[in-house]
Amino acid sequence: MTDKSVETENNDLEDIVAEADTGARAPKDAFSRNVLWYVPLFWSVYQLWIASPLPYILGVGVLNDTQTRAIHLGFAVLLAFLAFPAFKNSPRHYIPKLTWLVAIAAAVSCSYLWWDYRGVADRTGVPNTMDLIMAGVGLVLLLEAARRSLGVPLMAVSIFFMSYVFFGSWDGLPDVVRWKGASFEKAMSHLMLTTEGVYGVALGVSSGFVFLFVLFGALLNQAGAGNYFLQLAFAALGHLRGGPAKAAVIASAATGLISGSSIANVVTTGTFTIPLMKKVGFSPTKAGAIEVSSSINGVLTPPVMGAVAFLMTEYVGISYVEVVKTAIIPAAISYIALVYIVHLEALKSGMKGTSTMNNVTFLLGAIFIIAICIIIGGGTLFLLGVIVDTFESAFGAASTPILIVLLGIAYIAAVWYASKGPDLKTDLDTMQHLPPVGVIFKTGVHYLLPILLLMYLLMIERKSPGLSAFWSAIFMLIILMTQNSLKAFFRGEGEVARHIKEGWDDLSEGLVVGARNMIGLAAAMGVAGIIVGSVTLTGIGQVMAEFVEFLSGGNLLAMLFFVALISIILGMGLPTTANYIVVSSLMAGVVVELGAQAGLIVPLVAVHMFVFYFGIMADVTPPVGLASFAAAAISKGDPLKTGFQAFFYSIRTALLPFLFIFNTDLLLIDVGPVQAIFVFIVALIAMLLFAAGTMNYFLVKSRLWESAVLLLVAFTLFRPGFFLNMVYPEFETRPAEQVYQMAQEAPDNANLQVRLTGENLEGNAVDAKYLLPLGPKGPDGEARLMDSAGLAFRNEDGNLFVDDLAFGGSAENLGIDFDWELKELEVPAERPRKELFYIPALLLLGIIVLLQRRRLYATPSETSDPASATA
Repeated sequence: MTDKSVETENNDLEDIVAEADTGARAPKDAFSRNVLWYVPLFWSVYQLWIASPLPYILGVGVLNDTQTRAIHLGFAVLLAFLAFPAFKNSPRHYIPKLTWLVAIAAAVSCSYLWWDYRGVADRTGVPNTMDLIMAGVGLVLLLEAARRSLGVPLMAVSIFFMSYVFFGSWDGLPDVVRWKGASFEKAMSHLMLTTEGVYGVALGVSSGFVFLFVLFGALLNQAGAGNYFLQLAFAALGHLRGGPAKAAVIASAATGLISGSSIANVVTTGTFTIPLMKKVGFSPTKAGAIEVSSSINGVLTPPVMGAVAFLMTEYVGISYVEVVKTAIIPAAISYIALVYIVHLEALKSGMKGTSTMNNVTFLLGAIFIIAICIIIGGGTLFLLGVIVDTFESAFGAASTPILIVLLGIAYIAAVWYASKGPDLKTDLDTMQHLPPVGVIFKTGVHYLLPILLLMYLLMIERKSPGLSAFWSAIFMLIILMTQNSLKAFFRGEGEVARHIKEGWDDLSEGLVVGARNMIGLAAAMGVAGIIVGSVTLTGIGQVMAEFVEFLSGGNLLAMLFFVALISIILGMGLPTTANYIVVSSLMAGVVVELGAQAGLIVPLVAVHMFVFYFGIMADVTPPVGLASFAAAAISKGDPLKTGFQAFFYSIRTALLPFLFIFNTDLLLIDVGPVQAIFVFIVALIAMLLFAAGTMNYFLVKSRLWESAVLLLVAFTLFRPGFFLNMVYPEFETRPAEQVYQMAQEAPDNANLQVRLTGENLEGNAVDAKYLLPLGPKGPDGEARLMDSAGLAFRNEDGNLFVDDLAFGGSAENLGIDFDWELKELEVPAERPRKELFYIPALLLLGIIVLLQRRRLYATPSETSDPASATA
């Protein structure tokens, strides 16, 4: 390949990322270039300013949440018009005059709640003409900004919902969905002049949390951490069978920590991994599909999770640490399973590696290394917590500056250690001739410090995500400014001034790239607010929920399939974050309610994770999956075939959401530390067997019945209670009159499962089960039930009816209504442990292993040679 063709290919990849994430406009005139450089720079500085304590210390620039959201959106729409051309044939090398005018109008109208906040607040409910003009113009231009930066689908979905807002009273609509409609004044007030629509929770999360995490990732990548993680993965795994593919999976997991974009992940790591995968024997389609699957799964990886983690804290009402806890096991086993799938592909293709490690040894070694890394990471965070507590006890208020100095000393020592080796190069030839892992590790050990700081602030100090990301980003700014000059000083190279200037350039570039990466995401959050606002204004969510419930026939599994299908279809055009907002707003409550009617208590966070996972699946699903197109551009494969192959590799990701709806142990809900380890090991074995079953290859090529048995074993390990429930009932009933006695006798923070019947507000009969929280023990069961669950009963001729509901209490939030009758209570039945079914499952697995081992060594021709089970 000539240098010119390589340069052309790289330019094509940069165009793909630019069109999807940062904007494809690259003007040649100095003024336009400066605007597209300084405006994102000011945006990043503004976001750092409002996240810092400085406005409150200095008493300057203190803004409320609504104003900060308005400014945030103003920056986003201004840059969306300037950085993203309107059409494919629109000019790339200059910004038309009309675009300047429209961009300024969009910025002014979308930031209206900032510069006339007091006036709008005084006119709440009675907007004047200027309010309505600004709202209308802002709404239209926000939709156009979203179209330019994200494509037509998101705009089309929001227009569909807005059409229902204005024309919902049309006689041609069925009675079940018809509503009275809204005037222009009412719609604009709701969607653009309050926090019910565009300026609601989603935009608040974007402004308060997401921007800072995206900025942190951009700064980390600008410093060289992305290349560091990639080379570390290649050095560790490149010598194994199918090594480049395994390295791609691990590198994408690492870059998922610092990037919220699956397309950027594909291009960042795929530029190196895909050619090397092809070189060792993977077809272009499979090489591209492995990179796509790896990069998509990067969005699953805490702490960022494509910004969904922060939205989930708001929508579900749980802490950020709880969200990370629920996400960690599914993400970990999904990644390990993908490494195993890659290993099976290498075995099926007869690839060789320089390592002679046995298949089982490789898997056990990989699991052991991951477990050790988790233990070391957790132990380090715990130790840091002990050290900080000790310093606070010894030095009081002076402990903070002392700890900052110690962190600075640790950073300087890490850079000194890194300066002992050469800096990492970023070219394909270097990736094929890497030094040992230890040599690479020391070159970027200082990159681990800001990640460690972020995790410490989030997990140990329990600081807010915004504040944690702010201090971590500040640390990254210091690293960018100083790492080159410090290395030069330690190496005795001189020219410190030149290295300081390079550091300043890197810092500025990181701030600009971080802001430009946020353009589409901020616009998506704003438009998602339109959809959510339309749902709350019209009540269409309840209608759609009833429609899906009707189609599913009241069957929870069928309902979940419908929700998954809706997520995938919407996700074909919507970004993961916007898709999550829309589908969870419409469907999460319905799944919980239908589960209750089916006798299954489904935690709300499990439903939100379900929606999130299927929204991610849409990123690989043809015909729209942009990540597949980016990978195909590198691999020279067919984009549609790459997408379908990636979807096949991602089936394990599609299986997980169904499993953790019915087995919430996977989300570590009400699970202790020891049980969590047990759950992880069993779930991991089950996922690996599922991968082997779907790949039709275990120790050797599997027969059809063997694959079926492997899938059965995997299902049993994932959900052993399924078979136990056929033999023994899960719960025993108790008469309703024992409710207060059982509430009094239950231990602290226990739950009480009840069955209630009655009619809802629509006049429909309800017969469902609910889990009432009891909190700490109280003086008696009646008081405890009222204090914790917000519920009281009255006795009428021996029958108990709901007599009182605390406003905003747990019972009201569960949908329980007045005058519903308490039919019975349910308590866990005395029965054998569900884990007993692991025994027959493992016996079946043992039979398959014996049969396949016999074929492996008896007929080497089937597997090329007995060493085919090496890694």
